[in-house]
Amino acid sequence: MRKTTGIVTAVAAAMILISSVSLAGPWRGYCGSGGWGMGSQYQRMFNPATVETVSGTVDSIEKITPMRGMHSGIHLALKTDKGIIDVHLGPEWYIERLDTKILKGDALEVKGSRVTISGKPAIIASEVKKGDSVLVLRDSNGVPAWAGWRR
Repeated sequence: MRKTTGIVTAVAAAMILISSVSLAGPWRGYCGSGGWGMGSQYQRMFNPATVETVSGTVDSIEKITPMRGMHSGIHLALKTDKGIIDVHLGPEWYIERLDTKILKGDALEVKGSRVTISGKPAIIASEVKKGDSVLVLRDSNGVPAWAGWRR
């Protein structure tokens, strides 16, 4: 009886160990902020010297991946009196959890750094005003609100 209990216990322990190792998958390191955090190539594009404010209406909203290897983010096509400008808000996982929702047709005032991404002009937003609501996405140096630390 003791021998059977010992064998059953050993087999159960081995099965638990094997299943936990196989389900865990390979270690891929810490995911961080998916390329949207401080020190990333994308984040280094934000230039305080090119910050400007534009106003317009939201022509479209979509999820994009601005650079290879990044997680998806939220992008607006903002229709201004000078044409349509691409506006990059931030990572999808952060923007979709904010209280203020941005919808197609909304009138916005966007403050951010004018950059060129994939050969097209765009704005990396630091602040978005919708009516009385203000979404602060980055500080004046471009440090993202979702970064969790400040320099």
